[in-house]
Amino acid sequence: MSYPSETMLNRIKDIYLYLNEKGTATTKELSEQFGLSDRTIQRDINILQYNGLVESYKKGEWTTTDKKVKLPK
Repeated sequence: MSYPSETMLNRIKDIYLYLNEKGTATTKELSEQFGLSDRTIQRDINILQYNGLVESYKKGEWTTTDKKVKLPK
């Protein structure tokens, strides 16, 4: 079993914080903002979605949910 790297966890946290602050963003916007491929962003979003932290009301557009989350500093 492989565990996520610290880099990956920090990237996912940064994506979540960006969405939480901005409100909504598309996969393309996130890709451009973080300098990552659309596929990498989508994999990270899938993790956030699986954990109930983001949702999409419109294809390719993401927003955070009301689920409370405690983020390490």
